[in-house]
Amino acid sequence: MRSPPAPRPRRRRPPPRPPRPPTSAANPFGVAADKPLEIWIFDGGFGQAYAKDIHQPLFATKYPKAQIKHNATKEITKVLQPRFAGGNPPDVIDNSGANAMDFGALAQDGQLQDLTPLLDAPTWDDPSMKVRDSIDPAVIEIGTYDGKFSVLGYVNYIFGIWYSKKAFDENGWAAPKTWDEFTALCETIKKSGKMAPFTYAGKFPQYLYEVLLTMAAKIGGNEVLVNIDNLEDGAWTTEAMKESATRWAEVGAKYLMQGTAGLDHVQTQTSHNKYEVAMLPSGSWLENEQKDTTPADFAYQMFVVPDVTGSDKMPYGTLHTQPGENFIVPSKGANPQAGMEYLRAMLSKKAAGDFSELVRTVTVVKGGRRGQAAVARRQERLRRGERGGRQHRLLPLADLVRPAQGRGSRRHGPADERRPDPRQVPRAHPEEGRRDQERLGDQEVQALTCCVVASSSPRSSRRRSRSTWST
Repeated sequence: MRSPPAPRPRRRRPPPRPPRPPTSAANPFGVAADKPLEIWIFDGGFGQAYAKDIHQPLFATKYPKAQIKHNATKEITKVLQPRFAGGNPPDVIDNSGANAMDFGALAQDGQLQDLTPLLDAPTWDDPSMKVRDSIDPAVIEIGTYDGKFSVLGYVNYIFGIWYSKKAFDENGWAAPKTWDEFTALCETIKKSGKMAPFTYAGKFPQYLYEVLLTMAAKIGGNEVLVNIDNLEDGAWTTEAMKESATRWAEVGAKYLMQGTAGLDHVQTQTSHNKYEVAMLPSGSWLENEQKDTTPADFAYQMFVVPDVTGSDKMPYGTLHTQPGENFIVPSKGANPQAGMEYLRAMLSKKAAGDFSELVRTVTVVKGGRRGQAAVARRQERLRRGERGGRQHRLLPLADLVRPAQGRGSRRHGPADERRPDPRQVPRAHPEEGRRDQERLGDQEVQALTCCVVASSSPRSSRRRSRSTWST
């Protein structure tokens, strides 16, 4: 006789998940008060102190029982890409730096949390205002992938060519306004034998791409970059691009600091601080990144890409700025609700002001100007010739970068259909612009917005990128 079949073991049901807390104006995403939050910060130009000393303590004031697991790395892709592949990414990532993960690939794989609810949530400071109304609109445009807002740029990067006011004053050198003045300055510095004229991060050539492409756009207009971003045939061989490449090739052949090709950004910037080289291209994170090696009287200053042909399509003083230091909330993380709440805290006026005070640069938060005002006051003391303590960069246009109201088309058509003529984009905040102009004298303030439709590839979902040009 056959023995009766053994009874099947009963499957144990997993314990029921605790219900999510209800949403409210104070807790718009239903954050669990005691659920851990894992954060990874790119330990680059802004360091990680702003996260540990400003953003995380602010989050903890509302959620004191939530354990915050703080981490930092310079190798974002190497450390965190396996976490995405394994299905256990962290909750918030500052996905920045040369080794950042590809946003398009993450979006295509469904790895990015849709942050639209963050935009529609009330601000941390003012329940009557939505987050979307408190930030530069460029943040939303440049952070949208596949129709979803997924990437939060927190800092308004400002790009240019940096130098020491002390070195220039002591040697009688002046910041150039034209390319002829720039090459003449390089020749003067070279003949002085005191330092090399120019360098860049040879191991990370995107530092030089910035001025190379900005010069091409200055010569030929925004269409030069629109066509490059859309992979148009011949985009890299336009006359404007050739002109820019030829000019910078001359600098490389005649005026480059010896050994530049083998150096990274920190090494070239440290050489700058040691007065071994006079000028280098970088962004507004530079002063904070070098704060430990910069002499107290170095006095960082910056000038924009000089006039080139005498008939450039963008006038002298054109300044490139763009939202950066990009934060994401992985959709498959353990606590995306707290991830979005953390970003909401970051976008508060207090957090933005304290951040600007600490790292000496501006955020994308419209009202977070307490720290930015402190930077401006230090700059004003420099203008009046007051010394004492660490000197700070002189960026008279940094406070004038404002979002324009024009929007580009989302169609993939000819370049002139994709985006408006930037010279016709209306000025945002004309009253503020007028007050800024009165404060700075003859500086005319005009924000020019370039909306670019980037091409799609089988691997990487791309979105329009947007840069702001301020003159």
